[in-house]
Amino acid sequence: MAEAALKPPSPPASAHRDDDAVERRTLRDYYVILRERLWIALPLALLVAIGYGYKKMQVTPMYFARATMQFEKPDTVVQMQGVVDQAVRSDIDMNTHLEVLRSGMLSAQVRSSFTPEEQMVLKRAALKRSPPGTDPNSIGIDLGSVTPVPSRASFIIGINVTHQDPEAAMIVANKYVDAFMNYLFSKGTTGNQGAVQFLTAQAERLRKESEEADHALQKYMREKNLLSLDSSLNIVTEQLKKGSALRDDARLRLLTIDEKMKQIEQFRAQKRNLLEIAEIGTHFAVAPLKSQLNRLQQEMSLLSERYFERHPEMIKKSNEINVTETDLARAIEQAIAELRTRHAEARQAAKSAEDEFARAEKAQLDLSETSIAYRSLKTDADSKEQNYRALLTRLNEARTVKNIENVPVRPLDRATMNPNPISPDKAQITKTSIGIGILVFLGVAVGLSFIDDRVKSAWDVESFIGANLLGIIPDLAAMKDDEKYTLLADDKQTQGAEAFLGIYSAIKINSKLDFPKSILVTSTIPGEGKTLISCNTAGSFARHGKRTLLI
Repeated sequence: MAEAALKPPSPPASAHRDDDAVERRTLRDYYVILRERLWIALPLALLVAIGYGYKKMQVTPMYFARATMQFEKPDTVVQMQGVVDQAVRSDIDMNTHLEVLRSGMLSAQVRSSFTPEEQMVLKRAALKRSPPGTDPNSIGIDLGSVTPVPSRASFIIGINVTHQDPEAAMIVANKYVDAFMNYLFSKGTTGNQGAVQFLTAQAERLRKESEEADHALQKYMREKNLLSLDSSLNIVTEQLKKGSALRDDARLRLLTIDEKMKQIEQFRAQKRNLLEIAEIGTHFAVAPLKSQLNRLQQEMSLLSERYFERHPEMIKKSNEINVTETDLARAIEQAIAELRTRHAEARQAAKSAEDEFARAEKAQLDLSETSIAYRSLKTDADSKEQNYRALLTRLNEARTVKNIENVPVRPLDRATMNPNPISPDKAQITKTSIGIGILVFLGVAVGLSFIDDRVKSAWDVESFIGANLLGIIPDLAAMKDDEKYTLLADDKQTQGAEAFLGIYSAIKINSKLDFPKSILVTSTIPGEGKTLISCNTAGSFARHGKRTLLI
């Protein structure tokens, strides 16, 4: 089998790995892996699973008991709040009660509440482990593991107890509920009783202080004749407000006229037209003359276009203008004089307003000096009376709440004795042991298959060698050597012929080049079947009508 010398060599098989179909491991391959390593993985898995189960089953049996209690909203018998509020109103209150249940204080109360018979029950598990003849008094009381657990989105708390004795677990759970209720009852009773005594003493003290302050106020009012102090204060205050308003108005008017006078002096110093000032230009005597002067000047301007300066009409108009300007100057002086008069009047009004305001202010100060002491005494008396009344009201509420106070918690379910231990959990240990055994079995079998580098399947060939497997030739050791090399020379259906025909088909499918082809058969060591493969492969091509050269 040869190919033309000028043909380029075919690309290596690795260049077409993405295009060729790669054989993957199937379930049968994994089944073979497990079957081959069954007697290694199975004993090891059984040993590990049984050892784990045995180890877990050797722990000391633990028994579980649970008692629950429920917090209730306090009954609203009266609209009053007690001194000690023990109701659960938020997560903070619930967490506080949980911390009390976990505290050493409550644990000490529980230990002190056991009867001698109950103490023997609690020591029973420890006595079983102790040597014979051990004094029970030398053994401490074992409460086991106590865990208060709140139920989600509720006001229920459960006391979970695990102990080596089922009866001891039941006793401890119920004792914790009783001790917690006694703690709440004692706390509420003690707090309310102490509060009532304290409030009674404080109420008596405030009553005496209130009476003394009231007597001092009445004495001061008689000395100062202050029967209607509030009315006098209101009148003086109103007068002070009016005087302040008049003073401000007078000051504003005086300030306005001062500005006008300064403006007039400034215009005169700068020799500007005083008619530009609004107060002068709009004066009742100035305004008509100003308009008349403007009219005469316009007429003079028209006449100047027709006549010369010495014309009688021009002279007449000029005389009228002079007379009007003289009258206008007198009117301006009259307006300024009136403005000065108004300025003097405004100054006098401002001074009068200042005097009136000063008198009202002095009256206010005089009355304020008197009222300071009065109001101080009045405030002190009112404050002490209010404090006394508020404390008296709180005292009455505390006395009322004391008589109706109750503990807002009650036992929900008492703990009962459970003879079945929760540890060791045989069902869970069995499930875990089986799971561990299966994992060990699969892990050992698959792990050994990764360590084993022997070629046993088509997947191994393609995975480890990196070449496409064209076919598998059966064992031909039973055939003669001459027959092995000519399996396809004749048309007989001999052993192995179908395998070589399959190789021919695989070569034809996987080869990217058309005929002619060159096929090289090689091996790592002699005697691996190069001649057998070459001869029968050449026979396969020849059998299909291909001219074949075997070298």
